[in-house]
Amino acid sequence: MTTSARLLAAALEPVVGTVYFAPECHAAYERLGFGPSPKERDGVAQPDIHAYFTSRAASMGRVHGQVAVAAFSVFEPSIVIAGIDLGWRLTDPDTIARIRVECASAALERLLGPADEQVDEVTDRLVSASGRLALPGRPLAAGLIALGPQGAGWMRLHWAADVLREYRGDSHTAAWVAAGLSAPEICLLGDPYRGLLPRSYSRSRGWSHEALDIAEERLRSLGWWDDSGITAEGWSLRESIEEATDLQMRTVLEDLGSNIDDLVKRLETWASVIVEGGGYPANSPLFRSA
Repeated sequence: MTTSARLLAAALEPVVGTVYFAPECHAAYERLGFGPSPKERDGVAQPDIHAYFTSRAASMGRVHGQVAVAAFSVFEPSIVIAGIDLGWRLTDPDTIARIRVECASAALERLLGPADEQVDEVTDRLVSASGRLALPGRPLAAGLIALGPQGAGWMRLHWAADVLREYRGDSHTAAWVAAGLSAPEICLLGDPYRGLLPRSYSRSRGWSHEALDIAEERLRSLGWWDDSGITAEGWSLRESIEEATDLQMRTVLEDLGSNIDDLVKRLETWASVIVEGGGYPANSPLFRSA
């Protein structure tokens, strides 16, 4: 189950994540008053952080910045609050949620071609797999389900895939919170776990060196970190959190059935085309090791 859960997550990631890097989305958000893409990395335009938080939170309604902090749990709170506060001065949840899925659909069609029967078949399976999701403690997935599918073709597929992606993310938050970790601590452990240099990806979540120093000191006191980085005990803890996340995907895997491999292969094919077409960063740790 762990293997299937992680393969599904990795295959879904570029299909859903295209929405954060698509020029169609950047241009539409800029027309609302958000900033343009601030930079390119490896040929992929990065998202404006205010538009990122606002567009992703929109399915939950006009939430206060502090509420969004609870959902975007690995980010430093002040950058989430600033993004949401600006966002609701520029637009409203219904408008940006609609624009988000429309532009995601346009990007997928540009990269993968017009939606066909195969897209509908995959979507139907993903929608069916979300029928028994346990929503308590999973705000982003619940928001998308409340919003409901919009349109057809790639729009509907993006919504269905986004539900499952956010569900895993919400479940991951539940797992590391239950393990007694803080956000900077799970970020620190996540870098070496994903094969990255310490304080690389974790710094992109907005944490200061001071906050990470405090987190590192606590990890050291618990035997999960030393001068070489993550210890064997720390690795075991981090793996147990991922396994706890996998377990929460049980009903999804059950509903996808024994032929889940065929679904994953189809998603992997799309993911590869998306990455090769510059629609998603090829070096993303979420794609490599989701």
